[in-house]
Amino acid sequence: MKSGTFKGGVHPWDGKELSKDAPVRVLEPGAELVYPMSQHIGAPAVPCVKKGDRVLKGQRVGEASGFMSANIHASVSGKVKAVEERLTAGGTKVMSVVVTNDGEYEEALPLETSETGEKEKIRDLIRQAGVVGMGGATFPVHVKLSPKSDDAIEYVILNGAECEPYLTSDYRRMLDDAEKIVRGLEIILALFGKAKGIIAIEDNKPDCVKRMTDAANGHDRITVVPVKTKYPQGGERTLIFATTGRKINSDMLPSDVGCIVNNVNTAYEVYRAVDERRPLTERLFTVTGDAAATPGNFLVPLGMSHKEVAEQAGGFNCEPEKLISGGPMMGVAMYTLDTPVARGTGSILAYKEDPVKLAEQQKTNCINCGRCVQVCPGRVIPSRLADFALQKNRAMFEKYYGMECCECGCCSFICPAKRDLTQSIKNYRREILALRKAERAKK
Repeated sequence: MKSGTFKGGVHPWDGKELSKDAPVRVLEPGAELVYPMSQHIGAPAVPCVKKGDRVLKGQRVGEASGFMSANIHASVSGKVKAVEERLTAGGTKVMSVVVTNDGEYEEALPLETSETGEKEKIRDLIRQAGVVGMGGATFPVHVKLSPKSDDAIEYVILNGAECEPYLTSDYRRMLDDAEKIVRGLEIILALFGKAKGIIAIEDNKPDCVKRMTDAANGHDRITVVPVKTKYPQGGERTLIFATTGRKINSDMLPSDVGCIVNNVNTAYEVYRAVDERRPLTERLFTVTGDAAATPGNFLVPLGMSHKEVAEQAGGFNCEPEKLISGGPMMGVAMYTLDTPVARGTGSILAYKEDPVKLAEQQKTNCINCGRCVQVCPGRVIPSRLADFALQKNRAMFEKYYGMECCECGCCSFICPAKRDLTQSIKNYRREILALRKAERAKK
């Protein structure tokens, strides 16, 4: 069967062989755990404990402050040391609950719901558990699973592409917990009676395709669909097009074309919330790169510091010149590992040499080769948009569809002049979004 795909994209060296065959190891949290109240898209959670309180593993320490928000839960039992701002992997300070681990791991009672209808129970348990998108976007899942019309949803797509180079936590999850992923998808499909389930996996993972196909055997509404190995195949827009042929733009939601997209790890957490009544307190995590002494995959309690994760993972074989939270294409550079693992932080990528520094040394003027246009999945002209962004020319930036950029990094990757195309466009998109918000507030 021909693998589905999209126009554009790139195929960098994926580096997955460094860690993909390493079995998952469970890491032990240290003496202090930090839980930022903003680990999701939407309003930050509000701390619901105070200094001196004793908390249990799985107890809520942050209360969702609205519909577009998510609860935060402790991953250990212990005493609240502080409620204060702490640094995150993204470089910002966020109000956080700091818990001293007592080493007892006494658990809170399982989640309960007073809802009576099946759909209401499912959504309420997912909301209570604080489940968010585990692929990095951290969109609150109870919101995503509450479209205007349940009957309008025709496809529920699970993203098992894991197209970002180096990362292998989704790969391990599919091999190790295929039945639980399928069960999570089955729970989601119970909300949408007319929908079909699609599990999309890049065709460079034939073992995952077979494993998930075997797990889905007998589920009439679930199909495993191989997609072409190409970055950014796992992007929401590109995955929808590759599996259904439907198109969305920046002004649309996937539900506008009858689709809902979730990561395979998100489906696993849905299963945990509904069947096991457990909140989200841990995540699979990859430590990799040529500076990692023993690249591998780890089950990490949320709130554990990146420094402790790196140490327990085996440390580094040299002093890394570059550390990235996430993958090399869309990850965020880290200047310190003294930050907590949060729901949207799934890896440490350690480089012996900084590839960005090397690119800066080779930077030249645009040669108008058009390669950035050829690889752009948004079908825009990155070289031109970057110029408009640097000129702060909002009219031309919007005229040439600058807001349709998905910030995937393909243009910067392919550019022979080593220009900062994605960074320039991304920064100006953020500025325009802020301006639009201010303009709406004045009306």
